[in-house]
Amino acid sequence: MKYALMGAVAALATTAISSAAFAETLKLSHQWADGDVRHQVAQMVADDVAAAGVDLEIQIFPNQTLFKAREQYTPLSRGQLDMTILPLSYAGGQQPAYNLTLMPGLVKNHDHGARLSASPFMEEIEKVMAGDDVITLVHGYLAGGFGSNKDCITNPDDVNGVTIRAAGKSFEQMLASAGASISSMASSEIYPALQTGVLDATNTSSESFVSYRLYEQLTCYTPAGDFALWFMYQPLMMNKTTFDSLSAEQQTALVEAGKKAEAFYLEQAKLGDQIAADAFSNAGVELAQMTEEDFNAWVALAKTTSYPAFVEEMPDDGQRLLDLALAVE
Repeated sequence: MKYALMGAVAALATTAISSAAFAETLKLSHQWADGDVRHQVAQMVADDVAAAGVDLEIQIFPNQTLFKAREQYTPLSRGQLDMTILPLSYAGGQQPAYNLTLMPGLVKNHDHGARLSASPFMEEIEKVMAGDDVITLVHGYLAGGFGSNKDCITNPDDVNGVTIRAAGKSFEQMLASAGASISSMASSEIYPALQTGVLDATNTSSESFVSYRLYEQLTCYTPAGDFALWFMYQPLMMNKTTFDSLSAEQQTALVEAGKKAEAFYLEQAKLGDQIAADAFSNAGVELAQMTEEDFNAWVALAKTTSYPAFVEEMPDDGQRLLDLALAVE
């Protein structure tokens, strides 16, 4: 009897260990440091899924430790990576429709960005993503500004002769038409490029200006204030086949965690612009403000450069997608 009981206990222990060993583990890659809001969003989803007790773990690989910043979308679409939080315009070369997610003047403010995320426009973007076997778990737009180690940048005249990083094709087209020289790179590469003189200036998100400590390399910062030209869609995405392979309980845990993280993302995005302005001010960097007149000059330029270039690149569907985005109030 004693040995039978011991055998039963051992069998139960083995079953428990085996069950734990076979819990599903998902790999999530991103390019940012632990303190960045995008890491916090990923961590919130991972923590909430773990707390749901559905035998699902999300292992996060920050700081490009698994894939380089611009190399994450392809493995995600091929199922070699389970999840990522990524500026979607990084994949604009593969899917031109994604260039609309970083279009000058298209997003007016953070709440407008949230409305875009819940609009027929985003449904069309998600159809493109579905064709690549990708789904969205957390929507989110981040605002950004200009940083320069030459003169302050507030209007198109200020970028003439300046070498600048802009993050997306549509911004690059607009800035080049104003006389800027374009140097393309991920946000994680901006600091050394400024440090070595490869760049004179940059566009990036408020959060990246801070998390990459760009105040150490810039002499003037134009934050996202009353008028913000730069808004970039940066969702947390998942491989669709991987999602579909999970149990109903695991899928529900992911969806519910995503909803909670999305609300947090929007709240933190609104706070991030002021946090960035304060960080630069505290570092002794000059702050410049974009006026309504400056903003309108940029949008007028974009309407004659970036907007028609996007439509030309997608002759069959570009105008319809642009109109869907512009229709969101």
